[in-house]
Amino acid sequence: MSIELYRDPNHVCLMFTDLVEEDGDIVQSNQFLIVDHEHGAIIDPGGNLAFNELLLTSSRFFTPQHLSYLIASHADPDIIASLDRWLTSTPAQLVISRIWERFVPHFTKAGKTHGRVIGVADAGGILPLGKSELHLLPAHFMHSEGNFHFYDPISKILFTGDLGVSMMSGEQAKKPVTDFKAHVPLMEGFHRRYMVSNKILRLWAAMARKLDISMLVPQHGAPLAGPAIAAFFDWIENLSCGIDLFDERMYQLPRTLIDPRLTNSRPAALN
Repeated sequence: MSIELYRDPNHVCLMFTDLVEEDGDIVQSNQFLIVDHEHGAIIDPGGNLAFNELLLTSSRFFTPQHLSYLIASHADPDIIASLDRWLTSTPAQLVISRIWERFVPHFTKAGKTHGRVIGVADAGGILPLGKSELHLLPAHFMHSEGNFHFYDPISKILFTGDLGVSMMSGEQAKKPVTDFKAHVPLMEGFHRRYMVSNKILRLWAAMARKLDISMLVPQHGAPLAGPAIAAFFDWIENLSCGIDLFDERMYQLPRTLIDPRLTNSRPAALN
């Protein structure tokens, strides 16, 4: 399903959600399409399970041969596992942190990425798209070593990857959240575990507050809008997370036997 986040005569921002049938074994994720003057960029295109529906749906808005970029916040499978199929079906270049530039060929057939990867330095930069541009903002260690967020100055949307994630799906995840306090329980556990430290969150918030943001849109769950954006900044600036919560108790030699019969992926012979 596509959700229109912004539209004017020359510029469109769309969110795709629930492209994969909901399953307890699959992480729900959002994909994004930005089109400016008939040139497109897909942000965090997702895994193979989302590819067919995303290609079909995005084709309604522009010709796939006008797809300029596949832009990846980082290199997790739910971000770019479908890379090989996109590079086969379109002329797009992959835009990703230099840290992951030499790892992404593992997602494709040999030689497929040659000359088609734009490695982004840690400081980020400005990427032309059609007659517009996208701003690639440093977001390292939230949660990946090489990580970027993407700001569209026309729509004023900030695409934040795994920052701002909420554990929700279906109709609930399609509507922008404005009541941040009620939304926190859906976010807190994820951010405490996946964000590296409060120091990183504070540095990022100081940078992001300088932007004029109409909507903050993560890769999982619902967008944040209106008063929820400032409330989110206030919240993460004071959130203890990641290594802030670890001590010597986390680093002990294991004593518990892992029983493979207890896993969801156990062999049929063990059922």
